Amino acid sequence: MNQDIKTKSWLWIPSLYYAEGLPYAIVIIVSTIMYKNLGLTNTEIALYTSWLYLPWVIKPLWSPLVEILNTNRFWIILIQVILGSCLAGIALTLQTSNFLQYSLAFMWLLAFSSATHDIAVDGFYMMALPNKNQAWFLGIRNTFYRFAILTGQGLIVILAGLFENWTGDIFKAWSVLFACLSLLFFIFGLYHSWKLPYPQSDHINIKQNFNKVFLNYFKIFKSFFSKPNVFIAITFILIYRFGEAQLSKISPLFMLDSLEKGGLGLSNIELGFINGTIGLIMLTLGGILGGFLISRNGLKYWIFWMALAMKLPDLVYVYMASAQPESYILISSLIAIEQFGYGFGFTAYLLFMMLFSEGEHKTAHYAICTGFMALGMMLPGMISGKLQELIGYHYFFIWILITTIPGILMIKYLKIK
Repeated sequence: MNQDIKTKSWLWIPSLYYAEGLPYAIVIIVSTIMYKNLGLTNTEIALYTSWLYLPWVIKPLWSPLVEILNTNRFWIILIQVILGSCLAGIALTLQTSNFLQYSLAFMWLLAFSSATHDIAVDGFYMMALPNKNQAWFLGIRNTFYRFAILTGQGLIVILAGLFENWTGDIFKAWSVLFACLSLLFFIFGLYHSWKLPYPQSDHINIKQNFNKVFLNYFKIFKSFFSKPNVFIAITFILIYRFGEAQLSKISPLFMLDSLEKGGLGLSNIELGFINGTIGLIMLTLGGILGGFLISRNGLKYWIFWMALAMKLPDLVYVYMASAQPESYILISSLIAIEQFGYGFGFTAYLLFMMLFSEGEHKTAHYAICTGFMALGMMLPGMISGKLQELIGYHYFFIWILITTIPGILMIKYLKIK
């Protein structure tokens, strides 16, 4: 590896991928907890925040425009400033009487900007680094993306709890927190305008014939839907996490709800520590083990067992909803088991999408798969809050176990080499 490229890449890859992961964590994870703190019902939270997945569902539809209209470098810097502005908008509106409408509007803009930022960042990474360098830095970029998720589900939630203790006002606490996040993204925009390189291949393609670009674009979609067993694969992608899509929306709400309401009565600080440290560590370890075992025996051998390992630990929520344990150590241990199983089983899911995407347009086809993956999270999540409020936490978590069965049954119909 060219030492000069390697040294300079350290100045922008970690910060860039941290900046890519953080808005996603804010939109998908932090928003759920914030709206719970601000008094919304579980029905409202699940419906509104699940809709925020939509930009990642339809992201492949506008990805060609990013490359055509300007350079990836330009988009990265511009969108980081937009992200900072969206976060500032949330900070300024949380203490108004119409905070829900205003904050959701800014959350929507944050989500669309974040999805576009993903396109620009990943495109820039491939243009700025030779292939060998890309492989070398793959683990680094993924690590800092994980750090961003850790910040979202851990540090930000903990800080919200601390700010509430200091200010005595949960609205003010979240407002201050989003103001700090806004400042962070303005700093990211300034820093990356200084440190991002200028790759020769990252140039404006406006001179390209739009018809030619979009004909190629539809050709890619046609080739995806012409793949053998494509509809079985899409069905599997959509329903493999049908239960977990509902669980991911309701589990933090369950842990925050009071004992009287059937929850566990945890504080933001306690929830942030469980999800942001113990949970994320176990999720990562499960993913590492899953990757190791698949590399030895193949996906076909392991996918059924990994699916079981992902879904059976959901039983811990049935137990917690029934017993409502007050031991923080016990709750943490149960979440650790569930997250380890999730990470283990999710590896098989990702690898299936990668294998299915193999071929001439594998990058574009994988992006389409991830769009279906996001849709598979969005639709079940939207109904989860209403369902939970109708039947209560205990029966809701039993329902979750039932809804994991179709994903397991679909494995029988997959064509895995």
